[in-house]
Amino acid sequence: MNLCAVIVAGGRSSRMGREKALELIRRRTIIERIAAALAGQSLETILNVNGDTGRFVHLDLPIIEDVHSRAGTPLAGLHAALVHARDNGFDAVLTAPSDVPFLPADLAQRLATASRRAAIAASAGQQHYLTGLWSPALLPRLEAAMEAPQLPRLQDWARMCDATVVEWSAEPYDPFFNVNTPEELAEAERIAAEFGL
Repeated sequence: MNLCAVIVAGGRSSRMGREKALELIRRRTIIERIAAALAGQSLETILNVNGDTGRFVHLDLPIIEDVHSRAGTPLAGLHAALVHARDNGFDAVLTAPSDVPFLPADLAQRLATASRRAAIAASAGQQHYLTGLWSPALLPRLEAAMEAPQLPRLQDWARMCDATVVEWSAEPYDPFFNVNTPEELAEAERIAAEFGL
């Protein structure tokens, strides 16, 4: 499958108090960890940013900005990712948020096996709506949804396109553990040290 990966870094990191994607876990930033995990699963890894792109220019990743920059939702990042995939001839786009340092190496393969149209990851009984595989064929439907008077939430969108849910084990650690607070950053550091990540 001709696949690109997009890291969606549109959040405000309000609970961390600083850019969480640039926090270090065992001397590597979270976003560098994500990019490394996705690089082995896609032909291209790019970064989607809403707001100041300057904070990420040192990462040596191509950057795309939101088209719907005022939407204030991760759907804008997914939309930008699908536009990029369509315009560059990709069969699908793999998306991941910028705060998940332990992404599994089989993410793209398992999601693509489940559905080439729409599939999302899940673990520990929780669905991870932004960690998914999406067909560019969904773009017209997403654009219509974003123009609707009531903007859907990400979970609403996943239901609208009948995204297949693919479950991962959360043992010995959750591969979709996300870092939003200093306490979660400390826990991520502990996990990384214990499991050599």
